[in-house]
Amino acid sequence: MLRKGSELLLATGGDREVLLDLDYVTGNRGEPQTTDSYGSLQNGGFIPPRYLSAAAASSDDNDDDEDDPIYIHCDKTSSRPEQPLGGNYFRDGRTKIDFVLVWEVKPRKHRSRWRGQSETSGPEEVGARAEEGSSRSERRKAQLARWRNKFTQNLQNAGILLEKEETASEKKTIHYLNLSAPWDVLVYYAEELILRAPLQAQPNPNFNTSDRILRKLYIPNLMVESLPNRPLDYYTCAFRKSKMEKFLGCENHDTYFTNTQRHRIVYELLARTVYGKRKRAEVGVARLLNEGAYTAAFPLHEGPFELPEYEVHPDELNQRQVLFRYWARWSKWYKYQPLDHIREYFGEKIALYFAWLGFYTAWLLPAAVVGAFVFVSGLMSMGTNTPAKEICNSGGSYLMCPLCKTCKPWNISDICPMAKVGYLFDHPGTVFFSVFMSFWAVTFLEYWKRKMATLAHHWDCMDFQEEEERPRPEFAAMAPSIEYNPVTGVKEPYFPERARLSRMLTGSMVIIIMLCVVMIFLVSVIMYRGIVSVMMYRTGSFVLRTQAGNIANISSSMVNLALILLMGQVYTALALQLTKWEMHRTQTQYEDAFTFKVFVFQFVNFYSSPFYVAFFKGRFVGYPGHYGTLLGMRNEECGPGGCLIELAEQLFIIMVGKQLISNVQEFVIPKVKAWQQKRALNKVRGTQNSQEPRRWEEDYQLVECEGLFEEYLEIVLQFGFITIFVAAFPLAPLFALLNNWAEVRLDAHKFVCEYRRPVAERAQNIGVWFNILEALSHLSVIVNAFLIAFTSDFLPRLLYQYKFDNDLNGYVNFTLAYAPPSYTSHPMCRYKAFRDNNGNYTLIYWELLAVRLGFIIAFEHVVFIVLRAIDWMVPDVPESLGLKVKRERYLAKQALADNQEALLVSHRGSASSQASNASFGNMS
Repeated sequence: MLRKGSELLLATGGDREVLLDLDYVTGNRGEPQTTDSYGSLQNGGFIPPRYLSAAAASSDDNDDDEDDPIYIHCDKTSSRPEQPLGGNYFRDGRTKIDFVLVWEVKPRKHRSRWRGQSETSGPEEVGARAEEGSSRSERRKAQLARWRNKFTQNLQNAGILLEKEETASEKKTIHYLNLSAPWDVLVYYAEELILRAPLQAQPNPNFNTSDRILRKLYIPNLMVESLPNRPLDYYTCAFRKSKMEKFLGCENHDTYFTNTQRHRIVYELLARTVYGKRKRAEVGVARLLNEGAYTAAFPLHEGPFELPEYEVHPDELNQRQVLFRYWARWSKWYKYQPLDHIREYFGEKIALYFAWLGFYTAWLLPAAVVGAFVFVSGLMSMGTNTPAKEICNSGGSYLMCPLCKTCKPWNISDICPMAKVGYLFDHPGTVFFSVFMSFWAVTFLEYWKRKMATLAHHWDCMDFQEEEERPRPEFAAMAPSIEYNPVTGVKEPYFPERARLSRMLTGSMVIIIMLCVVMIFLVSVIMYRGIVSVMMYRTGSFVLRTQAGNIANISSSMVNLALILLMGQVYTALALQLTKWEMHRTQTQYEDAFTFKVFVFQFVNFYSSPFYVAFFKGRFVGYPGHYGTLLGMRNEECGPGGCLIELAEQLFIIMVGKQLISNVQEFVIPKVKAWQQKRALNKVRGTQNSQEPRRWEEDYQLVECEGLFEEYLEIVLQFGFITIFVAAFPLAPLFALLNNWAEVRLDAHKFVCEYRRPVAERAQNIGVWFNILEALSHLSVIVNAFLIAFTSDFLPRLLYQYKFDNDLNGYVNFTLAYAPPSYTSHPMCRYKAFRDNNGNYTLIYWELLAVRLGFIIAFEHVVFIVLRAIDWMVPDVPESLGLKVKRERYLAKQALADNQEALLVSHRGSASSQASNASFGNMS
């Protein structure tokens, strides 16, 4: 039999009113009271003020672990009142629900878990074991119940309003504790958290540069769309209760604080509230979630995301529906993102991620256009490639040495098609494109810094400073001792720094071992490629023999991709455990350490194979009669079209394959998890499935938000692909652009439709990821310089044109050497190298080496000098933004001046001037 109920708990201070009358809550005044079966609140229960004071008094006399709040239990038999529109209110229809805590309780099982042991153990032993296991489980349940009760009592004492709902069946009971912060609590914590208060409204700025340009050119902009209920822009200052009358909208207590601000305040209070002994760091809802006292804690969505079936004015849609209609739908792929709406609903941290992703995607458009132009120009000029013509027309002029011990000599004319295709990825245009992408990467980051500063000011985060962070729940639970915090002066869990460094060093050894495993897999892939090539040569088929290198390279790239994804999953789980074991005190330190570990590994994991093909493959082959070997196998040579075409194939398979698999996972996995969660909840609801689920039930069915780490990691790795190896794969920006168009809508749909609403977090930038992007952009300059110098044929052709023939006639013969006389198997066969008949390097080799090293030095110096010039010419903060900041600080100074006369006198002396400066600094 299924039951549902609700209960309101109210912490009433001297100036707080009773929210619900007891008769209204219970429904029947004279009914007998019953006792709740699980030590939690009975349906319809209400605590009058006098019992709250009694509970507070009793808490002073008892140990923290033994404190239980006093509850008045009242049966509720009346039907539940109809929920107001949206379902985000208490049963009175007026009090907003700011947060929901959920926990599940299973009834006691009387069957023995040890029945299967009755044959080998006596009945007394089996009964003792069963009783011991049962008592341990019951003690754990009782402990969690005491923690919840103590936590609830302390929330009441802090002024939070509480109302309890539950859904129960024979198998499980799901409890929902709805929380609401009254006006006094909101005002107190708004000042403590230094929330921003509106002083003066101003027109909403247009941050879309493309829109401003198109407007000036009078060109219609299809990307612009009018959105309803756009948040206003204000000049703001730090909130102060004493200056409330100076702030806009302060007369309306229900709407003055936005929902995200209310969520942030309540979560801050939840994070500070004690539930046990403070000296054991039994503080905060995060640790209660880790301990299993609660199964979920989340703010509610603003109603359903589905659009009404009937016609409705856009201004009447809720915030979630607005985001779904104008952002999360696939039909909006070409529209600007509603960043102000995203920030208002999800907070600045998530809004900054989508702002960065959209900004990066927009900047990919010129890179994709130039890359496609370079590729098409190579395609159109294939017919003018003199070396490819010579190869195709050579016939039997160039007899090449065998590629393996059992292989036969072959004519260079056999690789005519690959020689033509290789020109697509190795022509002068690719050199230009690599230089262009180096400038593009740094310019993109410089303009993103400007965009980031503009958004930080627009969203009131420019002066945001994270307060002294509390210890992580896991750290608090596992720390061996308690010490005073030198900043706050409060005792808190402590872990010796020396022990942490020792653990971090051990973790570094584990990372090195895992990187060695990656290298082992890379060698395995190399050997696989060699075996497949030999098998293709031995078939005797002309097609398989000429395409053996391509077949081996493509199949090995697919195997490599599978190994990369497998190792990525394994290492991410290992890095998570290592980072926990290192005992980082704060969440920021923990996230930075985890990000560093995962990125370093994924960098090697994803880029080791392309680095091998670009810089090591074909470098240690040797020459006929003196071939280099690896584990008994002859070292790999570059394919007929050169190493750049093999590098392009690898990049295409790894980059595009990873993107496709990630998008499928992002689309499917949240839906599967949500289906499982909904199915489990429907089993509990049972016969009530025909009724419309309440808002907290619908949100509990959704998937818990997993944060932004995986999203950032995916796009940052993509940034590495399109910058580090762009000389070999000009189409990489185009594929990245296509992926990101899908990525924006996939992520938007996840956050709006499939994730529980995350707690809004403030942020003024994208954090450590920006530093990683800067490092990748500088690394790309160096890598592309070496790629052009040592892997491309650009410099050998340039040297040949300068010394011998400007039209490259005879270039093929120039690049081929004769086998030494000692190579008796196939005398006078040719191989690609700058060696004499004895296998020694020729003068041309040393000249070319000098040209290559000179090119690298010149390339890097020119590019880095231009990059520094761009950095100097593009200020991080736009001039217009600087004026707005000064205007805002002036208004804040006028609004928050405690003593106007002091401001007038401040001009008369140096002492008063110092006081005025201090006052200005505090106010700004």
